[in-house]
Formats: sequence, C-alpha cells, structure tokens
Amino acid sequence: MGKVNFSIVGCGRIGLRHAKHITNQAQLIAVCDIDVAALNRISEKYPNIKLYSNFDSFLSEDIESQIVNICTPNGLHAEQTIQVLKSGRHVVCEKPMALSVEDTNKMIEAAEKNNRLLFVVKQNRFNQPVQKVKELLDAGKLGEIYSMQVNCFWNRNERYFKESPWKGSKELDGGILFTQFSHFIDLIYWFLGDIEDVQAMKYNYSHQNYIDFDDTVVALLKLKSGAMVTLHCTINSYGKNMEGSITLFGEKGTVKVGGQYLNVLEYQNIEDYTIKELKEHRPPNDYGYYQGSMSNHDKVIENVIDVVKNNGKMASSGYDGKKTIEIIEKIYNSLNP
Repeated sequence: MGKVNFSIVGCGRIGLRHAKHITNQAQLIAVCDIDVAALNRISEKYPNIKLYSNFDSFLSEDIESQIVNICTPNGLHAEQTIQVLKSGRHVVCEKPMALSVEDTNKMIEAAEKNNRLLFVVKQNRFNQPVQKVKELLDAGKLGEIYSMQVNCFWNRNERYFKESPWKGSKELDGGILFTQFSHFIDLIYWFLGDIEDVQAMKYNYSHQNYIDFDDTVVALLKLKSGAMVTLHCTINSYGKNMEGSITLFGEKGTVKVGGQYLNVLEYQNIEDYTIKELKEHRPPNDYGYYQGSMSNHDKVIENVIDVVKNNGKMASSGYDGKKTIEIIEKIYNSLNP
C-alpha cells in the first residue's frame, strides 16, 4: 500500500492542523466546509486538493479517500461520522466524539456494521509525562490508588466565543467539559477506569451574556476501583491559561503532571522508582491569542496510518471516546446543578 489518502470535513483552526500533519505523512485529497472563505484559505496552502462546500456532494464524489477526518463543530460529529462510515470510509473524529452517549453508541454501531474503523482524537495521551504515568499505573508501581486531583484552569474570553457562531451554543458546543476539558476527562478513565458515582456543581460566573452553559464545574467522582477524584474545571483563569494538572496519590507513591497542558512532570516521590529520560516537552496548539491542548496531532495521524497500513494498535477508539462522554454526561446529569 502506498500513501494513505485522507479528506477533511471542517476547515477551521483544528482542520488546518489536521491538514498540516496529514500532508507531512500522507495524501490530502479533498476538504469540505460550508464556509467558502475557509475553503479558500486552505486551498491557498494546499492548491491541489478538491474543494467541496456541500457535505452530500463530498460524500458522493470524493471516492479516492480512505479516511475522513471530522473537524466540524461538536454537535455535528455524530451524524457526519455515521454518514461517512456508511459510505465505506474510516473516520478520525475530533474530540468530543459526540454530545451524548446515545450518539456515541450509534457511531460505534455504524463502524461495526460497515466494517470500518472509528478513531477519536485524544492527543494528550501522547504527552510524554502522561505516558510515563500510564506506564507506572499499568506496572503497579504506585500500588493501590487512593485519590486523584484534576485541575483545569484556563481562560476563554468573550472574543473566543464570539469569533465563531457555534461556540457557546448548547446544541453545537455542548459545554466546557466537552470542548475545553474532555482530554482531562479521558485521562481519568484511561488512568483509573470507570466511575460509579458523581456529586457535582456548576455555575456561569462571568460568561452569562454569550454562552448557553456553565463556565465552572466542580465534581467529586467515586470510581469503581474505590478511588476518589476531585475535578475543578474553569475558563475563568484571569487573562490567560494557568494550569492543567493531574495529581495521583497512591499506596507507593505520589506523582503530579502539570504545566498549563499536562506537559510537565512537576512532582514525583515513588517507592524504589524514579521516572527518568523525559525529553523536552512539546508546545501546545497555538491559535494566536489563545492556546489549546498539546500539539500531538502528528502522532495521532501517525497512529491512524499505522493501523490502516500495518494493522497496528489503535491509540484511541470509538469505545474510548464513548467512555469520556459517559463521564461528562454523568457529571452534567448529577443531582447538584
């Protein structure tokens, strides 16, 4: 098999990032976006690709692509993913996979029925400190895990929400746990497994006039393993992003991955073990006046290609994406609004 052929649906900031890493490793065949200006911007960088402003036309006419990357607003992920899977192509779906567990089930079912692969982007799993902690947990180096603290202190201001009509919308955005902090929710599951019970509170302190949901969520999660997780997510960090961190307290050690984007090993005290050989951490995704999660989309695309060409191991599947949405849904549906 030669180069793998990709297409992209959604040509905003994250779609452009996908395009960059696809063209470095594979072949970008076509892009689709209802915004003609967005199509023109991406065609200036990649002049030989096909442009579609209609999703149905894209589905019927783009016959060369093996994989389609869904980079549209959150509320469109489920339906577009299902249609692409039914058309016979694999899908790489940006986070969040969907805005309800019901929709994730439909997406997984479509992949299975059509014998296609469904990848969900979880780029923070590739952060080197995160991977080292996962190795510790899998090897039992921390012993029994008692508790975990997850802090997500970012800034998303009025300019951020008003620059795109879908941002801040309940229907298309969903909320801060979907858009800003789903990667942190994913790592709760990836590290420690399923949750059993939730107590949560949420409130909109400073974004009342332009978003449909909360800007702060605080939750206490009880895991099936018995461990407790405290989660504090806010987009009210003054002026800029402050911190994204996970601290684990275990029978045989304590470890904290922090920085602004889970990109720094900040603390370790582990019985008879030291995490070593951490390379220089990578920068976050830079969107101009604000920054997002870590810039590991090259590794995401590399994994997709390895799975499709070499039957490699999928880094994050539809099932992983569903688990994130399950936790978010339980938090939002908890008894303490």
